[in-house]
Amino acid sequence: MKKRFSEEQIIGFLKEADAGVPVVELCRKHGFSDASYYKWKAKLGGMDVSDAKRLKALEEENNKLKRLLADALLDNAALKDVVSPKVVSPQARREAVAALKTERQFSERRACGLMNISTSVLRYRARPDTSRQLHERIVSLAAQRRRFGYRRIHILLKREGWHINVKRVYRLYRNAGLAVRKRSRKRIGLTERVPLFLPETPNHAWSMDFVHDGLADGRRIRCLNVVDDCTRESILIEVDTSISGARVARVLDHIAEHRPLPQMIRVDHGPEFTSLALDAWAHARDVKLIFIQPGKPTQNAYIESFNGRFRDECLNDNWFLTLHEARVLIEAWRKDYNSARPHSSLGNITPAEFAAQQQFATPDSTAPCS
Repeated sequence: MKKRFSEEQIIGFLKEADAGVPVVELCRKHGFSDASYYKWKAKLGGMDVSDAKRLKALEEENNKLKRLLADALLDNAALKDVVSPKVVSPQARREAVAALKTERQFSERRACGLMNISTSVLRYRARPDTSRQLHERIVSLAAQRRRFGYRRIHILLKREGWHINVKRVYRLYRNAGLAVRKRSRKRIGLTERVPLFLPETPNHAWSMDFVHDGLADGRRIRCLNVVDDCTRESILIEVDTSISGARVARVLDHIAEHRPLPQMIRVDHGPEFTSLALDAWAHARDVKLIFIQPGKPTQNAYIESFNGRFRDECLNDNWFLTLHEARVLIEAWRKDYNSARPHSSLGNITPAEFAAQQQFATPDSTAPCS
């Protein structure tokens, strides 16, 4: 703050008082109080202008030294309280600078000077190691979906926005020691293979079959799988300890509340499918039951393929304690199968996406299937 009177003026006032001018008249003449006069006299009495300048210079130097000492003491205290004893690496120095700025309200330049780090090093940002992040993401996806190989993981990564080649995914997949153990398949004798009929429209033909599994206490459960042959959607998986032909009819009626029934349903010669209850239901609903030849499950390949994925990715991957837990986990897997799992026969999109492309989002849509 700028003073009203300089040292030269104050010394002039004091000399006027020494010459005999009364203090009261001197204060009234120059506009200051008698208290100020006596303070000036105690400090500058008997000095000339050169002495006052030297005193001012000494005071400024003394104040500067005091500030430097206070800053040094503050810096030492900050280094002891905020910074750990061993700060060597650039990253550790950056963290120390951030701590000084946050906890001690130091400026960036002051904190960098204390930690002996330049501002360019402080503001340096390393390039992200995409290989490491990609490796971690591949390992994470493989842990979530243990039966997915590198091709399906590559599809999932592309959905997440990774612009990568499948060869790179394969290399990282192998380097991480990931591999899907192949299940042993039953040898099938040499028979004449007949091409399976492909429905031309969604909701034209369904396939049904049963899959068996067990609970932790040894009780057996049955899963009724219903699949749309065109869109490959899993329409429903009914889980219970016992499912009769009448129960199958009730399940199909429940499906009919949300989507139209198909023209035909392909089944095997199981007792539930050959029962009078299901035959009467099919006749009343004008649905044709197509029975495959005994001992030739390849004639119902759509549902057999789905059963294999269902057992491999869901039943073999879970240990059900109760029937309720089995229903919850199986239903969650079914929704994931329809909405998240890429299907190779559909161009690596999900059944739900394929159905949406075919304008099958609404129950009454009958758009042709490509």
